[in-house]
This record gives sequence, structure tokens and C-alpha cells, in this order.
Amino acid sequence: MPSRSTKKLETFPNPVRLRDYHIHMEIPEFTCLCPKTGQPDFATLILDYIPDKKCIELKSLKLYIWSFRDEGVFHEAVTNQILDDLVAALKPRYIRLIARFYVRGGIFTNVTAEHRKRGWAPQPAVFLNDFEEQSNVRK
Repeated sequence: MPSRSTKKLETFPNPVRLRDYHIHMEIPEFTCLCPKTGQPDFATLILDYIPDKKCIELKSLKLYIWSFRDEGVFHEAVTNQILDDLVAALKPRYIRLIARFYVRGGIFTNVTAEHRKRGWAPQPAVFLNDFEEQSNVRK
């Protein structure tokens, strides 16, 4: 039986709640439809978050992302909707979603949305060598 898309995001308890740690995901197969033309829009989603009490379950995230395939929605709206849904499900310490839409009509669109839990502040970055610092600067 093939999997079906769903708007339900499942979570599991954060196994290391006492530490801030960074979870990074890249989702290269995001699609939705242009609300004006009905043509498909393609994007890579880059999700970074620091969990609090919950982490996202990956299969549910995949099925959730699939749920946008037949929806006509502007890039800005879908990026913020995904972020809002993730914040509601996870209540993370910090989360950022970057949607890098592929070229359409000669224009690339990148939309970045983020959320920070009230009162949470990141620890200062520690770079152990020049390569690590240079890699961070390029992002």
C-alpha cells in the first residue's frame, strides 16, 4: 500500500533535552503549484532547528511536504505556512526554514522564515579551525 500525503506532523520526545543541538535537513523535492498559472513550482527546503521537548518524525515530515504538491500557493505563503505548522508541532527553541525555489521566468526566489522561543538565546559559535569558520561564513 503506497503512502498518502497528510497534513499531520508527528513528533517524538527529544532524547537530549539538556543540550542545545542543531538538526539540519535538506528536502530537495518540494513541489507546489503556482496559484496564477497552475504550473508546478520546485524548491529545495532547508530546515534547521534546535529542539526543545520534541523532534520531528521524518516519515511524517515527508508525507506532510508531499501534501503541497497539488496546492496553488505563493512561495512566501507556503514557506511561512510550513514554518508555522512546524512551530505548532515542535515548539522548538529555534527554527529556520529556507525555501530555495528554482528559476521561473528568469527569477530565482529564496524565502527565509524563522522563529525563536521567547527567552532563548544561542550559545556563541566555537570554531576549531580556519576551514570550519570559512565554511560557516559561506552559508
